[in-house]
Amino acid sequence: MALGYVRPARPQDAGDIARIQLATWRVAYRRILPRQVLANLDEAWLAQRWTAAVQEPPSAAHRVLVAVEQAEQSYLVGFAASGPADAEAQAPGEPAEALGPKVVAVTDLLVEPRWGRRGHGSRLLAAAVDHWRDDGFTRAVAWAFDADAATRGFLTGTGWEPDGATRALDVDDMLVAQLRLHVAVPAEPTQLPDDPTP
Repeated sequence: MALGYVRPARPQDAGDIARIQLATWRVAYRRILPRQVLANLDEAWLAQRWTAAVQEPPSAAHRVLVAVEQAEQSYLVGFAASGPADAEAQAPGEPAEALGPKVVAVTDLLVEPRWGRRGHGSRLLAAAVDHWRDDGFTRAVAWAFDADAATRGFLTGTGWEPDGATRALDVDDMLVAQLRLHVAVPAEPTQLPDDPTP
């Protein structure tokens, strides 16, 4: 029987986080992002960025968590990154103060596709929510690709809703639509449903 758990990322996890990000993007976003963009992503460059994010976060409220599948061996199978909402979390034309200091932004929440539907996404989100509550955040936001039904379905299945904000990312001269979802950070721990992501 396989077991899973979530823990804070360590610097030595950066290579696995980069591998998971690359593998997941190339599967989940293959019909959303230009093929050449996905093909040209550099795993070593991603690993350097994740090393910096883990070793030197901009604040104590910036966190990277990893999901571990534990069977006969342990495998890093997913990760989540979040921090206080900044300009990247804002919608185009939105005032800088619109989100406020009590809002946290999810920048990444990925589970490698071959390890999907085993509860890792739900465990990552539940662990992140616990940290957000401890850090005093009252609301969370996350951008999702409009065409990414799996991520949108997972988030809305755990209580997130679109907040009406949209944007289009210019990815190699291709505009890719995104929408922003939000949720209130519960004052008390809540039980999340099983992970419905693929």
